[in-house]
Amino acid sequence: MGIEITGLDHVQLAIPKGGEERARTYFIGLLGMTEIEKPDVLKPRGGFWLTSGSLSLHIGIEEPFAPAKKAHPAFLTPDLAALAADLRAAGEVFSKAEDLPGLIRGYGADPFGNRIEFIERVEAGP
Repeated sequence: MGIEITGLDHVQLAIPKGGEERARTYFIGLLGMTEIEKPDVLKPRGGFWLTSGSLSLHIGIEEPFAPAKKAHPAFLTPDLAALAADLRAAGEVFSKAEDLPGLIRGYGADPFGNRIEFIERVEAGP
């Protein structure tokens, strides 16, 4: 057997140049993530880094920009219904997805059209 993968360090989402403040409003203001210091050597590239629980999310600039419509991160939340209500109240996209055993799911999109899945783990029924 080859080398073992032992975990996930971070997820990166791309945004268009100049979109940092809109992204901060969504990820920090709406989703409650916390911005962390990006290394000085990477600051000239734009974007920023976030954390929430065990999640590390890097927001990077991509030109030309094209939103990720299929590939997506899946964020865990303890209360999907409340998160969905907050997203809708803010005028953001949220649609219920088919639940899976032990999971309640829905999809949204950041302000740039990147797909995001939201998951609440629940006890699987009999």
